[in-house]
Amino acid sequence: AEIRAMLDERGLAPRKKLGQNFLTDHNLIGKLVAASGVGPGDTVLEIGPGTGTLTEALLEAGCRVVAGELDAGLAGLLRERHRGVDRFTLVEGDCLAGKRGLAPSLTAAVGPGPFRLVANLPYGAATPVMLALLAEPDCEGQFVTIQKEVADRLLAKPGTKAYGAISVAAQVLAGVERIAVLPPECFWPRPEVTSAMVSVVPRAGVGLDAAAFAGFCQRAFAGRRKQLGSVLGDGPWPEGVGRADRAEALAPDRFVGLFRLRGGGVG
Repeated sequence: AEIRAMLDERGLAPRKKLGQNFLTDHNLIGKLVAASGVGPGDTVLEIGPGTGTLTEALLEAGCRVVAGELDAGLAGLLRERHRGVDRFTLVEGDCLAGKRGLAPSLTAAVGPGPFRLVANLPYGAATPVMLALLAEPDCEGQFVTIQKEVADRLLAKPGTKAYGAISVAAQVLAGVERIAVLPPECFWPRPEVTSAMVSVVPRAGVGLDAAAFAGFCQRAFAGRRKQLGSVLGDGPWPEGVGRADRAEALAPDRFVGLFRLRGGGVG
């Protein structure tokens, strides 16, 4: 009711095209903030803040919040709601530059130094945002609400339908945990899908170029049912991997060996 009133007062309405479904359960918002471990002085990136309910919780925790909002109407609401708060920075516009990187305006606002992503991510932006931040050395973790289907992909095992490039990249470069599953009634308006909260925390000492490894995984899965030899070309193969293998059946550690042998390139 509070969110609906804020929008009605300004002549705004949720836009289905932008995947605007607002999380209304304050207990779950608190659970996400608690899982992130953020506190006073921490820098938080929030993408898709919507009406600012999660933003408010992050500011109450003492964080510096950089929020990226595409919707001009909601951006105006956020400026009004958090006017005069010096720990809040709003960047209006698309959070992505192309399909694989964050917008320069957003990274500039975050600035140098460690930060964490804490967000109820717009469904359409979730995968590219998370892949981009897996390759960002200053990102200490991602704590997000996403479509359950994407969460399942992050946690998927080889040989399953959900297993793909983001499964391999996430499981090699980070520890992935499910925080909660959220039915549609936790949102207004109700989405047609179930959502989930997950944490993605980088592993120390992986010793890989994260951006190059993520890109390599995407190339390998471009033909997930094709033999690796036809996708990556002929070349040396690590122990336990051959040109007749398929990406969808290969365990994450096998991708590490293949990437190291090929130097991240294609044959």
